[in-house]
Amino acid sequence: MADSGNWDFVVIGGGSAGLVASRTAASFGAKTLLIEGARLGGDCLWTGCVPSKSLIASAAAATAARDSAHLGVASAEASIDFAAVMRHVRGAMHEIAPVDSPEALAKDGVEVLRGHARFTGPRALDVDGRRIGFVQAMIATGGSPAVPGIAGADDLELLTSESIWELTELPRRLVVIGGGAIGCEIAQAMARLGSQVTIVHRGPRLLPKEEERASAIVTAALRRDGVTVLTSRGSTALAGDGTRLGGTVTLDDGQSVPFDAILAAVGRRPNTGSLDAATGGVRLDGSGHVEVNARLRTSNPRVWAAGDVTALAHFTHTAGVNGSIAASNAVLGLTRSIDTVAVPRVTFTHPEVATVGLLASDAAAKGLITRSIDHHHVDRAVAEGATTGYTSLLVDRRGRVRGATIVGPRAGESLGEASLAVKNGMSTSDIAGTTHAYPTFSDALWNAAVADVRARLGSGLTARATRVLRATRARRLR
Repeated sequence: MADSGNWDFVVIGGGSAGLVASRTAASFGAKTLLIEGARLGGDCLWTGCVPSKSLIASAAAATAARDSAHLGVASAEASIDFAAVMRHVRGAMHEIAPVDSPEALAKDGVEVLRGHARFTGPRALDVDGRRIGFVQAMIATGGSPAVPGIAGADDLELLTSESIWELTELPRRLVVIGGGAIGCEIAQAMARLGSQVTIVHRGPRLLPKEEERASAIVTAALRRDGVTVLTSRGSTALAGDGTRLGGTVTLDDGQSVPFDAILAAVGRRPNTGSLDAATGGVRLDGSGHVEVNARLRTSNPRVWAAGDVTALAHFTHTAGVNGSIAASNAVLGLTRSIDTVAVPRVTFTHPEVATVGLLASDAAAKGLITRSIDHHHVDRAVAEGATTGYTSLLVDRRGRVRGATIVGPRAGESLGEASLAVKNGMSTSDIAGTTHAYPTFSDALWNAAVADVRARLGSGLTARATRVLRATRARRLR
């Protein structure tokens, strides 16, 4: 490696934010160093997006194999080889991993240093005893799964979204603590693969960040797949049964639920504990997240931050976009700000829940109109026998799209158009006036836009203008 003198741009953390930021900085000609203490690729590659979606794919295949009678295909009991499923999961990780290897980064002009970094001053780091000076730096150390403070938790092994991928045998009984996106995705996938799954969620409904209707549809889908859903329940105690993973969880209503494995899916905490951030002049909030302004600059003007280490939306795509913004601002002196409105998110259950912008619960307070299309009116959904779901647009008085929720197969694939509309202030007329391929699930989005345009044409000043134009045209044709 080159000398340890000043680098133009040093990135701490090789996950999505750090990888994009380092490549962005290097593409601008900055002498760039990426420091990573574990595996390049971060949570998305090794413990998040890639393994979970690989597991979900296997679970969907199992469900299709045994539950397609409604399509005229004789159902049969699927044969599940869980060890092979997990080989598929790990195979997907390792097939993608070379894209983020040190060799690939070197070709892009990024040098990689293995080790753990901590600040020794506002312009310097220590990496396992080696001094690294920098002109500017970015913190991208990500986050880790939070572990609930339940009595007895220290006496047995709780699985998390990091450790569950080490399983080689399907747990006969699985308890999932937490009913957010991660908990719902894994619970449904494991149930479809044959595990007896129970979700214990403290809140009154699953997916609390999503619309109530979306939450109800997913809850019903989980139950159809055999998941026992216990809401408004807390976990008060854990007791092991002498095996490595098994035991019993006691709930706050006195109910006891036995398990052969238990998964904690109760959120994440930032990885800032070993950074010595204060020495670097970097301020943390009360939860340990790095505080940043709208341009992703920290309290040290030479240090930036992006990804799950901040309190901003914790998604791989936002980490990557924000990493690029931070690097551009740092290296080029730009003043680009982050987008906190048009931030898409997808829960990859079956059906999927995809959301961008505002929700139906925001409509009344913000004077918005909701245009919703049930999927039993969508021809592609009817053709596939997948009509459980809906698409809704939130529209302001000028016809601009301010939010969207899609519940159904491949909802995440249909969300891109809505995200573009929210980001750029596009109107329902823009969507309705664009020819869409037929038959697709995105027909629902188009039909919701058409419904809004027609409603506007039939009311107020627009209706009066339409009547005048129609009358004028009629007179000319006489």
